[in-house]
Amino acid sequence: MSAQPRRALVVIDVQNEYVSGDLPIEYPDVHTSLANIGRAIDAARTAGVPVVVVQNFAPAESPLFARGSAGAELHDVVASRERDHYVEKSLPSAFAGTDLGAWLAARGIDTLTIVGYMTHNCDASTAFDATHAGLAVEFLEDATGAVPYENSAGAASAAEIHRVFSVVMQSRFAAVASTDAWRAALAEGAPLPRDNIYLSNQRARKARVAA
Repeated sequence: MSAQPRRALVVIDVQNEYVSGDLPIEYPDVHTSLANIGRAIDAARTAGVPVVVVQNFAPAESPLFARGSAGAELHDVVASRERDHYVEKSLPSAFAGTDLGAWLAARGIDTLTIVGYMTHNCDASTAFDATHAGLAVEFLEDATGAVPYENSAGAASAAEIHRVFSVVMQSRFAAVASTDAWRAALAEGAPLPRDNIYLSNQRARKARVAA
């Protein structure tokens, strides 16, 4: 990875299903994240950073993201803006079964900036795959979002899920930052601050002892 990142902004699954459909993003507020996604795209275009738009489709009989449904369509925040590459997928990671890896490699991209939905599913899967492929990852915590879950393993709010996944990503898989912080780093041509597992754990242990 170069000192000056060669970034691509990857806009993951910003589709109506998450806004007006049956899987509404609850945290951060979806209108806040949508606004920040638009700001990130605009900043990327100004800086000459390529924008990759990813769209998820499920079979026509699926209750979510069914091909041909209104919920599967890109939200206007993304659909109304220019993009450099388009990726269609059917699995969580934007790399799985797509040409994303080859497209990035052909352009010498070494850093992915992830925005879109959901934090704990497609965003995290893409971040993990990117890390395993040797890419640096940036995750914009206020331009992404989560939904709540309840199942046989327990229950978690959208805020809990978003917070925990953000902490885990910052410990190893991504530099987590706000859209404003990323825009400033973009303007400077600088990488975002990163952390590691050891220091993340040491801080937690020391805080527990101090309490």
